[in-house]
Amino acid sequence: MAIIKLSAIERRRLSAFFTCLIIAFVIWVLVTLSGTYKYTVKQAVNFKNLPQKRAFHSLQSDTVDVTMMGTGWQMLISKMQSADKALDIDLHTLENKSFVVLNNQLPQINALHDTINYVVSINPDTLYFDFTNRMIKRVPVTVLNRISYEQGYAQSGRVQIRPHYVTVSGPINRIQNLEEWPTDSLRLKDINEDYSGRLNLRPVNDGSLVIVPKQVEVRIPVDEFTEKTLEIPIKLINHNFDNVKIFPQKVKVTFTVSLNKYAETDEDFFDAVADLDLWRSKGYTTLPVQLPRIPSFCKIVNIEPKSIDFIVKK
Repeated sequence: MAIIKLSAIERRRLSAFFTCLIIAFVIWVLVTLSGTYKYTVKQAVNFKNLPQKRAFHSLQSDTVDVTMMGTGWQMLISKMQSADKALDIDLHTLENKSFVVLNNQLPQINALHDTINYVVSINPDTLYFDFTNRMIKRVPVTVLNRISYEQGYAQSGRVQIRPHYVTVSGPINRIQNLEEWPTDSLRLKDINEDYSGRLNLRPVNDGSLVIVPKQVEVRIPVDEFTEKTLEIPIKLINHNFDNVKIFPQKVKVTFTVSLNKYAETDEDFFDAVADLDLWRSKGYTTLPVQLPRIPSFCKIVNIEPKSIDFIVKK
């Protein structure tokens, strides 16, 4: 294989050539990006000044093609940031019309831009809307969460949400079957103490619905848990006999409970029952023990025994 050997002078000349070539390329890029161009970006639509007496539903996509005038630098930046930006569209004219002409709002839109980078046109030029009767409804807020706790810790009470209800307004067909409204997902890992914070509500997917408020305060009580065992008297239900004896008469219930409520949690918090009708209608020879009432802050670990013997004397 032939190897080209260059003298020191030739190497310097070749190095100077490539240096000049790179400098020329950089200058060309700078000059090109400093020029003014028309370019088109796709932007989401954000509706403002919604009509108060009319519910509406947009009949087209929630994104539009925006043609802008700006430098090459601004074009690059807009291409990268277009997904994060929204175009504000004023809907006050929908009080007496069923459409909005976007290009008529260019002066207001451009008032938010600098003098170089401004909006030239919007496609589609006109947005059309479908109108229906408006409805207002209060619905409870639910917290979507993915929480993991440190070993030995767990949620020790109900999640507290303030306000617990939000007001949703919009078309009747969108709201009448609405039963709740979720928050954004709350993600916490290996927590061992109470959590308090603010959560945004899940945003609406179009401008026809209005949610008030848009944030709620959330508190999740967290405590260390331990096991506790109690003997609970067994109550016999559905018996029509004068003399029915059960063996044993108490059941041992092992459960987990938070340290804060360990001392106060006693037998009065639980009900243990056995249903004699299972013998009468299904021929059971032993009766399973059921716990129809347990505290919400407790989790059953074991019941001993799980079924009891009985004697019926007619």
